[in-house]
Amino acid sequence: MSPSSPSEKPDLGELQVSHHERRQHGSDKTAEKDRIDAIAEAPGTTMASFAHLDEKKILRKMDMRLIPMLALLYLLSFLDRGNIGNAKIEGLQDDLGMTPDQYNWCLTVFFFPYAFFEVPSNLLLKKFRPSRWLPMIMVAWGTVMTLMGIVQNYEGLLAARIFLGVAEAGLYPGCAYYLTMWYCRHEIQLRQAMFFSAASIAGAFSGLLAFAISKMDGVGNLEGWRWIFILEGMVTVLVAVAAFFCLYDFPETATFLTEEERAFVVFRLKYGQQKDSDVEERHVAVAESEQFQWKYVWDAFKDWQIWLNIIVYWGIVCPLYGISLFLPSIVNNLGYKSSTAQLMTVPIYVTAAVLAVIVAYVSDRVGKRSPFVIFFLLMMVVGFAMCISTTNPKVVYGGVFVAACAIYPAFPGNIAWLSNNLAGSYKRSAGMAIQIGVGNLGGAMASNFYRQKDSPHYTLGHGLELGFVVAGIVAAAILLTAYGAINKKRAKSMNQQEDLQFSHEQLADQGDKAVTFRYIY
Repeated sequence: MSPSSPSEKPDLGELQVSHHERRQHGSDKTAEKDRIDAIAEAPGTTMASFAHLDEKKILRKMDMRLIPMLALLYLLSFLDRGNIGNAKIEGLQDDLGMTPDQYNWCLTVFFFPYAFFEVPSNLLLKKFRPSRWLPMIMVAWGTVMTLMGIVQNYEGLLAARIFLGVAEAGLYPGCAYYLTMWYCRHEIQLRQAMFFSAASIAGAFSGLLAFAISKMDGVGNLEGWRWIFILEGMVTVLVAVAAFFCLYDFPETATFLTEEERAFVVFRLKYGQQKDSDVEERHVAVAESEQFQWKYVWDAFKDWQIWLNIIVYWGIVCPLYGISLFLPSIVNNLGYKSSTAQLMTVPIYVTAAVLAVIVAYVSDRVGKRSPFVIFFLLMMVVGFAMCISTTNPKVVYGGVFVAACAIYPAFPGNIAWLSNNLAGSYKRSAGMAIQIGVGNLGGAMASNFYRQKDSPHYTLGHGLELGFVVAGIVAAAILLTAYGAINKKRAKSMNQQEDLQFSHEQLADQGDKAVTFRYIY
């Protein structure tokens, strides 16, 4: 394809090439990316230069090409890490001769490599390109999942869960970061929720699939729980192969957009991030194009807001994993048989998925994150309090329902809240990986909250979840107060024109610490 001038408006068909052809010309893709960047950076280019383009139509194009595939990847990821809970009530623990503590260890060890490998994975994502890196790690965890179906003892299952954690580490932080390379920060939560809601759909599918697959008990002389791992792992590998050809990398090389549309997407990411604000962000936006330096990673590790946000994250992710790993057992121990317990998890997850998308849409429209995050943390308090306060199975089920319906809207809101407040693509990449990586150590803790000896009421587990939720509320309140104070201080500095002592390049290098940057709260 020959280069076009900025004024030309090539037809989409002229620019469309197959995904296979794009892979054959890596150098051409680099040249194309540089050319689109040059158009977006051309002197005199403003948002008005693209006024004739239909922004909503472009966003719909992006949504249709990006979100369904990401949602499918995450659905399979969450399905594969959580289906051990379904396998347990189909006989996994008894068949492998494991004690309750050994089973909990199999849940726990997943999270240590999962947390450790998230930062390096996010850095590798940009180097190897999303269309290669994400399917590659997907093939790895699908293979591990399939092999889990043939383990013969506790040690085999423990090793498989460790390798599953290594392989899955890069998917969620990679997808969450990947979306920030396409959408402005006032649009990101809806897209985060659209693909994260796949986690709740995975919960629903997990119960339905486990109910159906368990009927294969005895086929090939294998127990029903083994077929849960084998079949779901094989599906993951097949989808991963398709993902190599269906994922797009970056807006600059997206063939489903015209050249002018690509330039517009790049420009709005750099200079159109601030919604309903008179703050000029053109200065700091250049940080989105920086070359990799280790200082950006170090800046992320030193940033106070990331570590405080992790406490909020724990307040959400501990209940998330507590619910996803133990919901079948919790319902089963309320007196329902295993097949009924599998099916009773479905309406909880479906409701949570719908609510997550609706709340994300409203949050993006009003441009606020913290009010929704804090509200749903309070809703979790109500849910777990219901579980603790009674032994009535219907009330406990209702409490779990309320808690789950709060967890799934709160999670993408918290991810979007931090990503909105990190500037500079490499710092954001590292910061989001730290948040999700260290935050997911909460899953290691939650894996031990619901002990078999505490059944059927699990008072200790529900109480520990409640404690983490309260800690999350406190941390969110501190973040909210700090962001407000910092924004006021920077606004005052702007009014006094103190920012003029910095060049545009210096402001860009400061990223979210620049006087021109405003935290979203």
